[in-house]
Amino acid sequence: MKNQLLSGVAWGCLSALSLSVSTAAFAQEVETADENEGIQEIVVTAQKRSENVQDVPIAISAFGGDDLTERAVGNVAALASLSPNVNLDSGVSFTASTAVLAASIRGIGASDFALNIDPAVGVYVDGIYLARSVGANQDLLDVERIEILKGPQGTLFGRNTIGGAVSIVTRDPAKEFGVRGDLTVGRFNLFQARASVDLPLAENLYSSITVDVKSRDGYAKRIPFPGSLGANSPPYTVYPAAGYNSPSREGDEDNRTIRGKLKYDGGSLRLTLSGDYALTKGTAPTTLLQTTDGTAGGLFANLYNLCIGTSVADLTAAGLINMCNSSGTQLPSRYRNQTFPVNRLYTLAGVNADANPNNNLLPWDNRFITGDRDTSYATGNNFSRLENWGFTLTGEIDLSDNVMLKSITGYRKSDWQSGLDGDGSPVNMSTYSFDQRQKQFSQELQLVGTALDDKLNYVLGAYYFTESGFLADYVISGEGIYVIDGPNWLSTDAYAAFGQLDYRVSDLIGITLGARYTKESKDFEGGQQELSGLFYKLAGAPCSNLAGDIFPDALIGGVSCRVANNYPDPSNPLRIYPGGINKQSFNNFSPKVGVQLHPTDDVMVYGSWSKGYKTGGWTTRYSTPQTFVSSFDPEKATTYELGLKSTLLDRRLQINAAVFKTDYSAIQLNYQVGGSPTIDNVGDADIKGAELEITAQPTQGLTLNVAVGYTDAKYTALDPAVAVTSGFVPGLQAGAVVGSTLPKTPKWKVNFSPRYEFDLGNGGSITLLGDYTFISKQTNNVERTLVLNRPSVSIVNASIAYRAPDEKYTITVGGTNLTGKRYLSSGTAIPAFGAIIGNYNRPTEWYARLGFKF
Repeated sequence: MKNQLLSGVAWGCLSALSLSVSTAAFAQEVETADENEGIQEIVVTAQKRSENVQDVPIAISAFGGDDLTERAVGNVAALASLSPNVNLDSGVSFTASTAVLAASIRGIGASDFALNIDPAVGVYVDGIYLARSVGANQDLLDVERIEILKGPQGTLFGRNTIGGAVSIVTRDPAKEFGVRGDLTVGRFNLFQARASVDLPLAENLYSSITVDVKSRDGYAKRIPFPGSLGANSPPYTVYPAAGYNSPSREGDEDNRTIRGKLKYDGGSLRLTLSGDYALTKGTAPTTLLQTTDGTAGGLFANLYNLCIGTSVADLTAAGLINMCNSSGTQLPSRYRNQTFPVNRLYTLAGVNADANPNNNLLPWDNRFITGDRDTSYATGNNFSRLENWGFTLTGEIDLSDNVMLKSITGYRKSDWQSGLDGDGSPVNMSTYSFDQRQKQFSQELQLVGTALDDKLNYVLGAYYFTESGFLADYVISGEGIYVIDGPNWLSTDAYAAFGQLDYRVSDLIGITLGARYTKESKDFEGGQQELSGLFYKLAGAPCSNLAGDIFPDALIGGVSCRVANNYPDPSNPLRIYPGGINKQSFNNFSPKVGVQLHPTDDVMVYGSWSKGYKTGGWTTRYSTPQTFVSSFDPEKATTYELGLKSTLLDRRLQINAAVFKTDYSAIQLNYQVGGSPTIDNVGDADIKGAELEITAQPTQGLTLNVAVGYTDAKYTALDPAVAVTSGFVPGLQAGAVVGSTLPKTPKWKVNFSPRYEFDLGNGGSITLLGDYTFISKQTNNVERTLVLNRPSVSIVNASIAYRAPDEKYTITVGGTNLTGKRYLSSGTAIPAFGAIIGNYNRPTEWYARLGFKF
């Protein structure tokens, strides 16, 4: 009878719900006598307690440290191809930094790094939440496992996990002395050295230290623009920026990481103190894809071309001469209530229309498109430097045989600077740089236990989080016609109480009840200035007549000019962001209800209903003067999920499936209004999908992994103004409209990973491994900019490894992206700034690795 019930339920789930799954079987923590007999069991802590992933009624993809190394997965972003319905891009719009993670799961995510934009997928390292997407693309150093939890995780993980959570668990010190590590070389002068040393200090005290050094050259080249005109453009160093570095190549890496752990195991009391430090320097090459000169949206490109191509007399007669006085300064405003004078360095007016060919400047048009994704005419900034460190103290005390109290305390601090030549040319048409400093502290308490003869498992907890940060945006367009210096300050305090009960009513039925209540408050102050005074100039006389080299209220026309142009600050007539500290507070209740059926010990069918939310904030990157600050509310998701987890044929076959439907409301869309990236709650969406993962061991040594993900994510409601605004350049953007697909959400993702290991006569072994991933087409931004659309792609990785008889060393040779398929992983489209640029994935690369262990 049970077998008939199993067959009916399993077939119903798989056929009616499109055969979906969510548990990868790459892992470790083997609990059988012979790891070669059957699929390995995976122990996870997705529910704040250690348990077999097959017993967890959540869609989870789990990966063990050895499998990550085997597949050359070096950072979080590289996991995306292995997990269905998960998108993890290295790098985002506006920045060339590979340290930034753009994460989305099942269509829900965030693609910007600004302090006012919180992630929708939470990233955790040893239980510590990483509040910023900057630094979330962690190098995976000495990792025990990674768990990717799909769907809202608000009950146990909290705010900003509306799409899901990525939990990274690093390896604890071993109880015996040991050394492990590897040396890797590869294409583009790749060199990586990793080592971890376990050092027992006393009977119950153990320690480890792990280091990682990685470097490789850039693969994209900057080439000089033909001719001599490019040399006449002002140097990019005359404008405010977070730093200055113009390399000859892009796509390089230079990383240094160290982690230390100290663990005390006193039986009923266990303490683990860990600290880590990382210095990450690396850039993502950018490619100029399209220019917007001559279009209705190409504001600053058109102004620039008008200024250099029109005579001084004609500009004067038209009242535009002051607009063509380009400005620059090397003194950015980084602190509250501090302003600097704007020094007019040169004029653009009529330089190509006079009789002097020696002062001519390059016009802005498509001449700067090289036609080669790995070359550019860029001469400006391209750099990223992230310094990131922190401490974690985890304590566990057994209050009884069935009750444990756990404490997780964490402090983290980061310092990041990045710069991007966003036009790929000698002209300073579209350039960006950023300076972010952030620190956070969190404290979590968990009471974990069992009762009623182990029929009841419970987790009760409390959580506190505080964060403060500073982010300065520097934006230049039109060769200094438009200059933004935008310092911003943000602080957050959040409190939460949560709990979850899992009760096994009978051998057949289990139920789950969970909830989390969160209360948080935020403070924000924006100090954005437009240093060139463009809007005074556009207003014409008398506002455009300058008094000296600065813009005091002594402007001819005085206060009336400032007020008429909506400049909000009487003491700083260049400030375009309203002064004062803005405050918001949010309360949220995120419940979860689940039911599980256990027709056999190796099969579970589950259903769940859960809610999650992502916190609100403010729009910060204004490009025009504002008289009030625009805020946005939290976005919310309600998910219904039905799943199956099964281990069959004496643990030779594992079939896991899940189907889901999410009501996604008050979506925080990041879309362009002129030159301003604007955020508002402007849409709702309906997300439906399915996941299937199958792991099979048809014969000894051979493992076959198949993962299939399907997502149908479409807007069901949208503010009409957004649809018009985001598609305002005809032929350039399709715009977000009701019925269109959410960005970064391919309909299909398929991964096939065969692994075959066979023994040699000397006691060693050979392992052959392949990874094939197909991802269907998708859009890269809300506006659905046509040139940024990502086509369907197929990626192939492969490796062959030799393991010595004593397992003291391993030699691996492999390659990534063996088909050489290139696609746009992200892009920036601000038509007003004249350029649309994209970031392509890395080309084909080979590597050779020597692993050691003793």
